[in-house]
Amino acid sequence: MTRQIGSLRYLGAMTNLADVRRFYARLMAANAGPADPRLEDVFAAVPREAFLGPGPWSVVAGNGKVETPSADPVHVYQNVLVSLDADKGINNGEPFLHAMWIGKVAPKPGETVTHVGAGTGYYTALLAQLVSPGGAVTAFELESSLADRARQNLEAFGNVTVIHGDAVIGSLPPSDIIYVNAGVAAPPAEWLKALKPGARMVFPWRPTERVGLAVMVTRTEQGFACDPFMRSWFIPCVGASLAGPAAKILDRDKAARSRSIWLTADKAPDNTATVAISDVWFSSKDVGARRPQ
Repeated sequence: MTRQIGSLRYLGAMTNLADVRRFYARLMAANAGPADPRLEDVFAAVPREAFLGPGPWSVVAGNGKVETPSADPVHVYQNVLVSLDADKGINNGEPFLHAMWIGKVAPKPGETVTHVGAGTGYYTALLAQLVSPGGAVTAFELESSLADRARQNLEAFGNVTVIHGDAVIGSLPPSDIIYVNAGVAAPPAEWLKALKPGARMVFPWRPTERVGLAVMVTRTEQGFACDPFMRSWFIPCVGASLAGPAAKILDRDKAARSRSIWLTADKAPDNTATVAISDVWFSSKDVGARRPQ
């Protein structure tokens, strides 16, 4: 039904969910950049509502929350944070941010991904689609209830393994991509060691409360190249979010000038150090971004 409102014409018909999902997917792909034409189809194919639990849903707004007016999934196809565990401040993540991050790490068919902080598995599912065929995702989630939900939600994805456990303790599997969704003071040394030649890692870097940056790491022939590419704030990663009393931390501007990461076992911090935490330190010196062939 179409009716006149002033000089405008108003279409009163309900919008088809598939159309809403496709428009949302188009927005996500545009935010990710032009690198991968598959992104729009992947965002359109994975239903966000399937990873949120039954509606209505609680959407984070300012310092509070707003409940969607109904359980109609059209309400979640926006760039909004949907609460998963209000008491712990855990949400489903900002779609625009994740679209940008996924575009940044550029998953390819056949690659191996480790997802740290999988939540209920929505972004795990997107990564699993992008590394198919031939690729696989290992997803770590520390909260048992969320890990159980992720395992159920991802049951149809044959290339995903969900682990209820702490990704900070012990070694990670060798990975082409490590995708981290919890704030760390510095990436544990074992995460860096798990990166294959040419591999990428993206993580929320929070060496202090006043420094919050998203960082892309690429393992090159020369070392670990570092690119702090945007501001970012995530809930802390248990076991890796505290800098410790011996840490050397400069201000946000100097931290943002970091261009490489080093293991202290391989090289002691020098006068280019911007942040030094435990067995890892950041340097303002560029090691070069060329990947091994």
